[in-house]
Amino acid sequence: MACRLFRKMNQYKIIMLGTGNAMVTKCYNTCFAISDGNEYLLVDAGGGNGILRQVELADIPYSNMHKMIITHCHTDHILGAIWIIRKIASMMEAKTFEGKFELYCHKEAAEVLNIFCQLTLVKKFLKYMDDRILIHEVENAAQIMAVGMQITFFDIYSTKIKQFGFTAKLPDGTKITCLGDEPYNERCEVFVKESDWLMSEAFCLESQKDKFKPHEKYHSTVIDSGKMAAKLEVKHLILYHTEDKNIKNRKSLYLEELRTVFSGDAFVPDDLDVIEIQ
Repeated sequence: MACRLFRKMNQYKIIMLGTGNAMVTKCYNTCFAISDGNEYLLVDAGGGNGILRQVELADIPYSNMHKMIITHCHTDHILGAIWIIRKIASMMEAKTFEGKFELYCHKEAAEVLNIFCQLTLVKKFLKYMDDRILIHEVENAAQIMAVGMQITFFDIYSTKIKQFGFTAKLPDGTKITCLGDEPYNERCEVFVKESDWLMSEAFCLESQKDKFKPHEKYHSTVIDSGKMAAKLEVKHLILYHTEDKNIKNRKSLYLEELRTVFSGDAFVPDDLDVIEIQ
């Protein structure tokens, strides 16, 4: 019995809180949590207080959320973090949150987040900043521990705005890599190659690139991401940060196109889907 309980408590999973790009209206902006069955690491938070609804619908207890990663400071990734900070601060004020809440991001994102907090939060919440709510600046190749995982940050070499991806190494050696929301850059190969799980953006179908013009926005098609994952010998591929014009059929259409170039396990999750990490 004890052995079975141990395995259950250490079953890692990815909870997709949002799966869409910046301007979606039929799903939430891309963000997710990684959990070991007890603690939760939040990655980005979308563009508004809709994150509170997503966390609630996913049945994630804030009391078990002590660390967060912010990949970059575009509106659809960082603004929701203000609401998470406000929620955590309100729980601290009510003495219903124990310990610290720590956020990790590169210097530019940290500066933006601090400014937003100073401009929008009231004093009773601001008093927890730099005390129990801590924003840590991380550099390229910096490492932290979170939810029992070794996290390594890396610069994705964005041409639009500085952005970090990361790899998460689980206790059993399983490697999860998050590429952020822009195309793979070959300078990141050392971090991405042979990932057991790769999370990659795919703005639209290859067959609809003339309609959505992903490359002009510095994004990928399903085929772009699938070919990249195959070349880098990825075992499981998760596609996110998509358009939402045919959300009902998105999963089937994306998977059908992806299978023409990628033979590994593939996932095109909907909001609130939970992916078990085997």
